[in-house]
Parts: sequence; structure tokens; C-alpha cells
Amino acid sequence: MFKGVFPAIITPFKEDYSLDEEGLRSNIEHLQRSGIAGIVPCGTTGESATLTFEEHKKVVEIAVDCSKVPVIAGTGSNNTREALELTRHAADAGAHAALLITPYYNKPNDRGMFEHFKTIAEKCDIPIILYNVPKRTGIDLKPELVAKLSRITNIKAIKEASGSLSQVSQIIEQTRGGDFT
Repeated sequence: MFKGVFPAIITPFKEDYSLDEEGLRSNIEHLQRSGIAGIVPCGTTGESATLTFEEHKKVVEIAVDCSKVPVIAGTGSNNTREALELTRHAADAGAHAALLITPYYNKPNDRGMFEHFKTIAEKCDIPIILYNVPKRTGIDLKPELVAKLSRITNIKAIKEASGSLSQVSQIIEQTRGGDFT
């Protein structure tokens, strides 16, 4: 699907706590000159959980507007409706894929997580990358559930950050044969 280095980018702010749009553009341009393959705005590094809804949308719009490389927009939330709206916005803005973190804080069970990701995937025409980072979210996306989700057409990959090589191996084994990475 994607190859190369896709750094998660920071979201710069001004002294008055407003979004530093010029700083964001400058950062993206600097990263592109270094030879990156793509960028990931609004991920954990970009402080997505602390951005307002409008700031989140603006960061994605700026990233798509000034990027000459693919953009994987962080669109996850613990609120399915919000994640759905952010994912739709990313698709409409021209992002190449959406990165969806597991719903944090609420700790849904496997059925709840499945429905969360399925709902978004079925209502958005954009490749989706699952993001599992249990030390940040308090919930782990298990290999069996990843395998089940990988059967949904536009769920294409996972950013697996559990730190467990066993879990990575299980995901590879259970999703083998498709186009899921």
C-alpha cells in the first residue's frame, strides 16, 4: 500500500495557543526536502486528542494542500460519530488514507470495536489503517479482531504499536493471503 518513511508530524501552535498554520506548512516543506515518502498529520505526535474539531480539520486541509507526498490523516476518536466525520473530511480533503486509533478511554469490548471500525469503513471511501497503541488507549486490538476487520474491503493495514512481537506475528499469520499489511 505505502512504502518508505511516513513521519507523524507535530502540530505547531503560536504563543496565544492558536494553530500556527505557517509553522505547519514550513515543517511539512522541510520534511519533504529530507526525502520522506509521506506524512501523518493528526496522530498521537500531532496531539490529535487535544485539537478542537476545527483545528483538526484545518491541519488535514493544510497537510493535503502543501504536501507533495501522500497524506495519511489521523481521524480516530473514542466517539464513532466524530471519527466518522473526521474520516469523511479527510477523504473529501484529498488524504490518501485515514489512520484510526482504537477508541480510547471508554474501553469497548471486541464487538464494540468491530462495530466502531466497520461503521466508519462502510461509510467512507478511503483506505483505513487501524492503529493499536494500548499503552496510550488502555485497550488492545487483538489479532483475532484484526483478522476479522481485515476482511472489510477498505481496511487495508494496521499500525501495530503494542510492543509485542508475538502479537505482530499472530496478526501476520491471521491476515496472510489478502492485501492487508
